[in-house]
Amino acid sequence: MRIVFAGTPEFAVPSLRAAAQRGEVVAVYTQPDRPAGRGRGLQASPVKLEAVQRGIPVLQPETLRTQLSRDALRALQPDLMVVVAYGLLLPQSILDIPKHGCWNVHASLLPRWRGAAPIQRAIEAGDAETGVCLMQMEKGLDTGPVLLSQHTPISVAETGGELHDRLAVLGAQVLSDGLGLLRAGMKPVAVPQPDAGATYAAKLDKAEAKLDWTRPAEALARKVRAFQPWPVAEAQLDGERVRIHAAEALPLAHGAPPGTVLLARREGIDVACGEGALRLLRVQREGGRPVAVSDYLNARPLAGRA
Repeated sequence: MRIVFAGTPEFAVPSLRAAAQRGEVVAVYTQPDRPAGRGRGLQASPVKLEAVQRGIPVLQPETLRTQLSRDALRALQPDLMVVVAYGLLLPQSILDIPKHGCWNVHASLLPRWRGAAPIQRAIEAGDAETGVCLMQMEKGLDTGPVLLSQHTPISVAETGGELHDRLAVLGAQVLSDGLGLLRAGMKPVAVPQPDAGATYAAKLDKAEAKLDWTRPAEALARKVRAFQPWPVAEAQLDGERVRIHAAEALPLAHGAPPGTVLLARREGIDVACGEGALRLLRVQREGGRPVAVSDYLNARPLAGRA
């Protein structure tokens, strides 16, 4: 098979490796190099780095909506296009070019959490499980029929970063299974998504990272986990802005105003919430590095409101 792969971030790299195992990836599409780091120098995407290492030609168009883009893809004579967190919309004119259309690896159990941030939204919402879907792409946003899927539980302490890494591997396995069936002449059956249960996973915004102490502690603890390692939850702690890298909810009946520091000791800093309390375990001061609460309190003893 002649496979064209389209992806950009680290999440897509295991899927690229799975697609390239038999040397069938004839080209890789990825986002143009972007400025990054303190020097703001151009930085290649993780997918581009993997493709270059494997000697696979790389294309980095700004858009796929031009005639030039269509001609370039058509010239590759693809049997299949595999899309994993690419970041550019594929118009119908692109979806129609490959012989078997375009497949997408999506990090949720569709139709739940269509959209840009399914991993973080699943944790934030308190979902007990999630998974990955191999989907036949169509014009709508993650609305295409599902070819294969795999479920996995979400642990009570799992962060967005940890779940991201697990689902990246699981997605590569589901893609590998689908490609194996297609090579054997048994294309997976496309099952339309049900209308019931559809939800949208909006892109993460840094403005969301600020914790609202009037919310229940359980909801804030989930947000801390979901927003790790980016954008990282933050809050005012006794007048100082801190980033919160780890926390846990406590079922305390305190009667204190939300935001009150109830207790500050080596085990954690307990802050009153609308329901219960949030125990901060690992925090980061402005310009500092993440440290255990015990180290934070050694430098800055607390007494007062968060």
